[in-house]
Amino acid sequence: MEKSNEEIKAFAKSIISTECKAIENLLGFVNDDFARIAKLIVSGKGRVVVTGIGKSAIIGNKIVATLNSTGTPAVFMHAADAIHGDLGMIQNGDTIICISKSGNTPEIKVLIPLIRNVGKQNVIIGMVGNTDSYLGTSCDYVINTYVSKEACPNNLAPTSSTTAQLVMGDALAMTLLKLRGFSASDFARVHPGGALGKRLYIRVEDIMSKDHVPQVSPSASIEQVIIEISSKMLGATAVIATDGQLKGIITDGDLRRMLQSKKEIHRLKAADIMSPNPKTIAPDELAVKAFSIMEENKITQLVVCSHAGEYCGIIHLHDILREGVV
Repeated sequence: MEKSNEEIKAFAKSIISTECKAIENLLGFVNDDFARIAKLIVSGKGRVVVTGIGKSAIIGNKIVATLNSTGTPAVFMHAADAIHGDLGMIQNGDTIICISKSGNTPEIKVLIPLIRNVGKQNVIIGMVGNTDSYLGTSCDYVINTYVSKEACPNNLAPTSSTTAQLVMGDALAMTLLKLRGFSASDFARVHPGGALGKRLYIRVEDIMSKDHVPQVSPSASIEQVIIEISSKMLGATAVIATDGQLKGIITDGDLRRMLQSKKEIHRLKAADIMSPNPKTIAPDELAVKAFSIMEENKITQLVVCSHAGEYCGIIHLHDILREGVV
């Protein structure tokens, strides 16, 4: 039977609503055990080994990726592969997080005793939806991810349960990040690639033009101004006094406004058409900050000056876009 658009939308919204309620219920499961687990991992010398099977394994992989990217060394071990050699990746002193909704899957029942045999210093954490299960009663600590029902209309497909696992994994990873004092610079160190990494480590001095540093004196003629802007190809020039002080900036827009004013161009000097007190940025500032200043002030260039006030050049919006910072 064909469904209307409204019926389809209503059903989709009900799925989201069910999962939202499942996540909200997790608040009651963040208890003293959760805090002890976080402290244990931070103070431990080993890694975090995450294991699971089926959909829980997929969630486990994501949790591992999040942990690694936020300062907590972690590896994933598939529960089925563990008994065929992968158990060798567990080292004495590692913390093992076993993820399972039921806590009674055959693979988990086989795996727990084997992990115990690796070393007495290994701690097993059960991220489990049934605390009375084999996993829930065999582990050292429990992260409860119980959900009353799946979002699946047949209450079968892992939906609410895997969302709960994912959210608890994020909560643990971010708590560890907070406890470690993992900073934006630390994040940049492990995310050097892509736009995200570039936003965190590329600075103005890394991408501004060092060969084209346009500047004219306040007494420069309009002809000289036009030649300087055109030759340096940054759409602007700084106006610098004889003592080296920045007096202003002249952009392509300033030239257009000058022409529209119908003033006697041959009598004008740079000081007559410049915009005084231009926006500036230091060369060691992040390029993304330069972009934010440009966006906020609706401009396409920023004058770059050292902390001592020395003129260094101009950074253009195109420099930032070309580098892929944003």
